Amino acid sequence: MNIYGIKREDLENYFLDMNEKKFKALQVFEWLYEKKVSSFFSMTNIKKDLQEKLDRDFSFRMIKIQKKQEDKDTKKYLFKLFDDNYVEAVLMQHDYGLSVCVSSEVGCNMGCAFCESGRLKKVRNLGSYEMVQQIMLIEEDIKKRISSVVIMGIGEPLDNYDNVMDFIKIINDPKGLAIGARHITLSTCGIIPKMKELMKENLQINLAVSLHAPNTQLRDKLMPINKAYKLNDLMDTIKKYIYETNRRVTIEYIMLNDVNDNETQALELASLLKGMNVYVNLIPYNETNHIEFKRANKEKILKFYDILKKKGINVTIRREFGSNIDAACGQLRSKEVKA
Repeated sequence: MNIYGIKREDLENYFLDMNEKKFKALQVFEWLYEKKVSSFFSMTNIKKDLQEKLDRDFSFRMIKIQKKQEDKDTKKYLFKLFDDNYVEAVLMQHDYGLSVCVSSEVGCNMGCAFCESGRLKKVRNLGSYEMVQQIMLIEEDIKKRISSVVIMGIGEPLDNYDNVMDFIKIINDPKGLAIGARHITLSTCGIIPKMKELMKENLQINLAVSLHAPNTQLRDKLMPINKAYKLNDLMDTIKKYIYETNRRVTIEYIMLNDVNDNETQALELASLLKGMNVYVNLIPYNETNHIEFKRANKEKILKFYDILKKKGINVTIRREFGSNIDAACGQLRSKEVKA
């Protein structure tokens, strides 16, 4: 097992099973995430026989940065995994600090019509260590600390539920990467059974739901997931999530020219969300060579925004990142796979 995919609680049980004190797990975490050592034999407050046992049972093997693209306030990383697959992560500079958008799967099976990530089908889940290492390698590269994380890269996080939950708990651990729960956002296209599991986890993370259409007919065309989990059921689940967690939910809405960006659709969306503790994030679309959808023009986006605002919906327009590089999630990976 890779040591970077082990929660502190599991490491405590590992030591208890050997009749050792569980505080040794705390010591190991301090060496891993605070002192950044890459060998158990560097952990000087752990006795030799335990160092040797840890070395037999766990690996420090790291994924590698294969390529990096840079733009103003943005760096995009392509990681090569041990099995020669690739995933991406994006570093973004905000006024409030540095955030990283991480991938959770190699490819994606959700098949959203506008999405470059899903154009190449899912190969496998990422292990929790492969998600943790995306952040660690970026921190090492820039020599700065990451303050917030978005699980919104390649893959559907709730389709890799257990590994993603372990990842969140490792990076949220005060002795892990110590990223506050309210600085962690998980984005889903709406896998209802897993959303119901998530609301019972007692995590104070942020949930974002990719909606992208204000009615069932259009969402069926854009997002195949809607045929399995209907829009009305999804809205009921979001309402229950808000009630159970007392947390506001973000509604993501990608702006596609002449597809979901007209005034009638803005009114439909306002009606759908009326009275809910949500805010809408309008996302300018990143066009790709492989998909025919085009970005809604600025005037349409602003008009859509104004209608939602006047109807009492909290709404923002997402700031653009990476416009001079392969901005769409999955583009860098698809180029590498093609090559």
